[in-house]
Parts: sequence; structure tokens; C-alpha cells
Amino acid sequence: MQNLIPQVAAALSAGQPQQAEQLCRAALIEQPRDESLLLLLAMSLQAQQRLSEALPVYAELTRLFPTGSLHWNNYATVMVDAGMPEEARAAYAKAIQLDPGNVLPRSQLGLLLIELQDYLGARTVLLEALALAPESIEGRINAARACCHCQDDEGADGLLKPWPTWLPMHNDELQVSLAQVLTLNSDIPPAAELLEDVIARQPGHLDARLLLANLYERLNRLTDAEAMLSPVMEPGAGASAVQRNEGDHLLASLALRRKDFARARQLLEQSGPQGDDDYVHYFQLAAVCDKQGDTEMAMRALHEAHRLEARERRIDSPEYFTPLSPAMPVDAPGVTAEQYPNWPQFIAPEAHDSPIFVVGFPRSGTTMLEQMLDAHPGLQSMDENPFFNRLATTLRNHDPRILEDLSVLRQYDCDELRKLYYKMVAERILRREGTRLVDKNPLNMQWLPMIYRLFPEAKFILALRHPCDVILSCYMQSFRSRGLAAACSTLDRLAHAYVETMTRWLEQVSVLQPTLLVSRYENLVADFPQQTARIAQFLGLDDASAMLRFDHHARNKAFIGTPSYSQVIEPVNRKGLGRWHNYRREFEPLLPILEPMLLHWEYSTDASA
Repeated sequence: MQNLIPQVAAALSAGQPQQAEQLCRAALIEQPRDESLLLLLAMSLQAQQRLSEALPVYAELTRLFPTGSLHWNNYATVMVDAGMPEEARAAYAKAIQLDPGNVLPRSQLGLLLIELQDYLGARTVLLEALALAPESIEGRINAARACCHCQDDEGADGLLKPWPTWLPMHNDELQVSLAQVLTLNSDIPPAAELLEDVIARQPGHLDARLLLANLYERLNRLTDAEAMLSPVMEPGAGASAVQRNEGDHLLASLALRRKDFARARQLLEQSGPQGDDDYVHYFQLAAVCDKQGDTEMAMRALHEAHRLEARERRIDSPEYFTPLSPAMPVDAPGVTAEQYPNWPQFIAPEAHDSPIFVVGFPRSGTTMLEQMLDAHPGLQSMDENPFFNRLATTLRNHDPRILEDLSVLRQYDCDELRKLYYKMVAERILRREGTRLVDKNPLNMQWLPMIYRLFPEAKFILALRHPCDVILSCYMQSFRSRGLAAACSTLDRLAHAYVETMTRWLEQVSVLQPTLLVSRYENLVADFPQQTARIAQFLGLDDASAMLRFDHHARNKAFIGTPSYSQVIEPVNRKGLGRWHNYRREFEPLLPILEPMLLHWEYSTDASA
């Protein structure tokens, strides 16, 4: 017996699980309850992918040795592979209970909870695992993954901040995992560099190629995306059905970008969704059908996409789907006409030392405005960041009552909050000396009171577009923000969200009277030079010529982190005007909801207007 155990272990190490199984079964005839033999038998069966036979052996180990944390952990792992996630969850919990200091079952439970879309639970468990092994790079990556799924951007940033010091990693799978998490955190260029490094060593790493090809498309490097994907899709490449499906969806995206709509639709209809929850497939299909003018099929696909996405959001964000939930969830502080006169007057930056804030309901043209401003050598923009959400969290953690009445903020408080704002900015971009900062985040319009409290002399540009075109464009997108995704779950809710958000903005503007320019998308595309000059005059810019060539500037940028990344690299055009008329049947029930804003902004619903 003493000599048999090393012999079995050696067979397993040598990749001979069948021989190991035979040795174990022969020995178990005489010693059927031997712990080591049972474990090695289970491992040999698992190595042969005979999970239905390995499971009862692992179960027997937990019965015979119920206090063995390792056995419960192994049992759970095989149940995951066998498609028994809920049973695995319970077994991992038992393993943790028996050995609270063991990192392994916590880590594996956390990853399982991500698969089960219990993102908050996964974050808790994986942060606990990291606390047990704080030097673990894999632990930081796993915890950051959970934070990304929870939209805890600050938590993910903190965990991932030291990642450049981890290089070289000497572990390609861990490096791919890091690239995946950086992608989730919208750090696309460094994720691409990590994957390029892996593929230089392992050209046949199909998962790395697929992800990198997707990132190249996201970076507007279409030729590179096709070249990276091509080896994956070759008949002898050994790609799995899942990998080929993902490749087909990327090929469809590339065909759509190249305006080969028939090819894109053929690929999507042939490949189909990757699973019962693949809402991204239906968003892609809707985009292609819309381009082909098949509006009925486009809307059917959109309804299905939002049905599936809302089903997932109800799991990770149930608070947005209660009967009392507002159409557009808002956690930003407001200010009333009675409160504002009580605000103390403090020393604050002048307009030229304050950021320029570009706001508007999503899909109203804010990205185009941002790229125009960023093209000017005296201005510098950055991708969307929820800075004021984070500042509010800081205040809320200190005393939630502050957000109920911002007049309690003192000069010192405002100074410190501005310092924290600029610290967060510096973590996202390297500031160029002598430039004015452009902070573009559409839904910063919800944060006007807090922005104004810190930067009362700042200039605001409100991007405005026909409400129906805005709603159609939003409905055709899958937004990362859970609140915005919930607001887009139905056309009716989206219309109410638009009205609620715009009404709140108008109320706050009437109280605060910020320095504001309204930029209508329709006017901007109709007379681009004149409207550009108007914007430049508002901002005190002498030469607007660089802003007229924003599309050239955008094409040279490494990354544009918004859904319109593929559109702002094109010259100004009128393709986005009046699209909603193609879906007029769907929009007729929405017009009474939108009427207050249509009247306020003087937009017509007449197709000939």
C-alpha cells in the first residue's frame, strides 16, 4: 500500500489516468474505505472527464470524512463542471465553514457566483479571499472582475492600480485574465498590449486572439481585427463551437462597419445567440436590420434584447425594477428655490480655471461635441467618468445629510472636494499644460447642483436632439450603467426617463442659472461651421478651425470609450436625423408622454418638418 500511492500519483502526473484508475480499483477491493485511494480514484475519473462516475466517489469521501474541507471543495468543483451550480455553491460554503482560513474554496465560490450573476455576493467572497492572501495577483484580478460586474469602478481601479508592477507575469493564462478584467474596466489600450504580448509567445492561443480581435474593432483597427481573427476561424484551428460563434459575431460587426449589411445579417442568423441570455446578439441583429430598412425585424430583435437584458439586470439590480422605482434612477442631490439663497458664497475658480461640462441625455450628440472640443489645442477631454457620483459617495459616507442640503458645505469642504476631483482626473489622463479640461458625461446633468457648488463659474454645453431620435438611439444600445439599462428596458419607461431627467435639469437650471449654451444636433449638422463658431465664441476660443476637423482628430485617438466610437470618426452627416419616423407605429404611444419636452424645445412630430 505504501508503494502504491506514489505509483498512482506518478501515473496521474504522467497523464495516464486510466492506469491510475486501474491501480486504485484493484487496491480498493481490499481497502474500500481508504481515503487516499478514493481521492486518487476520483481524480483519475475527473481527469478522464468521466464526471458522472467521479461525482459519487467525491460524495462518498464527504460522507466518510465529513470534516475534510478539501473533499467538499473537490466535490463542489466537479459539480460545477457537471452543470450543478447550486449544489456546488452549497458544497463550497461547507468547505469554507470547515476551514475558514483556506483561500481556495472562497476563490472558487466567488468565481462561481460571477457565473451565477450574483455579483454582489461574488465581490464579498472574493474580497474576503484577497484579505486572506493580500499578495495574490490572481486574487486581486478575481476581486476586480467582481467589482467590474458590480459597477464598483472605484473598487476595481484600486485593485488594478498596481498591475504594471506585476509584469512580466510569466503566466499567460493569468495575463489573459488580467486583460479580460481591464477590458471590463474600459482600459482597452493596455488590455490590447497584454494580449499582443501573449500572442507573440503563443500564436495559437485562440481566446487571446478572439479578445484581441474584438478590442481591435473597439479601437477602430478593422484590418487588424480581421487579421487577428482569421486564424481562429480556419477549419483546422481547433476552435470550439463557442469560439466560432463569438468569431462569427465579430465578423458580423466588421461587415456592418464596412456596410456589407447582407453579409452581417447572414452571419448573425446562421450563428444565432450563444445562449438563452445572449442579449448582445439581438442588439447586433437589430442594428443590421435597421440598416437594411427591415424595421419590423429590427424592433422585434430590440424587444427581445431588452427582455433578456432586463432579466439579467433584475438579478444584479432588483432595486431598479420595483413598482415604485423611478423610470430613471437618480441618487444625485438637488437644490430647491428655497435652499439656494442659503448657499454661502465661497472663493471658487474662475471660468477659465474650471472644467467645461458637456451634458445631455445619452445619445444626444455629447460625444461629437466632446471630440470637437478635444480637437482644439487649448482644450483637453477625457472619456466618461462618474467623478461626481464618487464625490457624493465620499460625502454620503461622512454624513448622508450633507446631500440633502449642500448649503452645509464649508469653504474647506469645497476646496477638498475640488482637490479630490482633480486627483481622480489625473488618474485617468495626463494633463497637458495650459489646456482647459472638458468633462463630458451625459448624465452629469443630474449632478448640476453639486457641480455648480464646486465650480459656480463653469460653462455648460447641453447637447439637445429630437427626443424621439434620442429614445430610438438609446433603445438600440446596451448600456453598461445598470440604471440606464433599466431605464431603457421598455420604450415606455425610456420615454418617461427622458422626461423625468429633462424636467429635473430644467428645474435645477431655473434655480442655479449656470452659464449655459444649448447646442441642437439638428442645427449643428445643418450648418456645422456656423454652429462651431458659436460654440467657440461661447467658450472664448479665437480659432475654431481645428474643431471643424474633429473626425480626423478622433481617428488618431487610441480609444473612444462611448457607444458612438464608430460614428465620431466620420465627418458630420445628416444620417441620424428623423430616424424615428421609420418606427412611427412604435412611437405613437410615446408622443403624449414626450409632449411636454417636445413643446418646450419646439420639436415637431411631423415627418415633413
